[in-house]
Amino acid sequence: MLSSLLGRAVLAGFGAGLVASLLQLWFVQPVILYAELFETGELTHFGADGPGPGFAEAGGFNPSRDLLTVAFTVAIYTGWSLVLSALMAFAEGRGSVLNAGTGAVWGVAGFVVAVLAPAFTAAPGLPGVATVDIDLRQTWWVATVLSTGLALWLIAFWRHWVSLGVAVALLLAPHAIGLPTPDYFFGPAPPELGALMSARVIGVGLAAWVTLGALEGYLAERASRPSMTAVS
Repeated sequence: MLSSLLGRAVLAGFGAGLVASLLQLWFVQPVILYAELFETGELTHFGADGPGPGFAEAGGFNPSRDLLTVAFTVAIYTGWSLVLSALMAFAEGRGSVLNAGTGAVWGVAGFVVAVLAPAFTAAPGLPGVATVDIDLRQTWWVATVLSTGLALWLIAFWRHWVSLGVAVALLLAPHAIGLPTPDYFFGPAPPELGALMSARVIGVGLAAWVTLGALEGYLAERASRPSMTAVS
């Protein structure tokens, strides 16, 4: 059972990681590379030198960089898949039905936990923008993920007014505490790029997490079907 669960998790994580990395290369990476032109001074926002390279020309194919992006993204989603697979197996033991549809719902929940909730207070940022200390930001991110995940678990499996009240408090706590605001907001890139970056990161996260959950649910459903040998 454990080896089967592990195999499904790795397979689903690999598939979701590929989807995420392809979307990342297509939609997110060009924004980052274009912003780096402003960070290095090659382009200047409202500069007097006229337009430089266009958005479409800022990217380009870089095999070593792009392969590292794919490998890193696949590794991240495989790790998330192991966590999601264990939680879904626990829920299945309590009577939950797993299939591609219910798995997609799990994926949406994972997206809320890992992407949407942190982005509400700490939006994805472009290179060179003002931000708080990275260690503090990472600590806050981990606390937000754990708090949001526990809140959704309470809402889904402990339907009592006390647990719902605790869940609401857990959802609000990280954002009520928040992160320190930089003394000054600065950054050479246009703010429109920052908005586009945040929107695309969140959109890619949603697509990848729904794919991950749907694959997990589909593979779990297949594994639970009796084999033809057993039936005969």
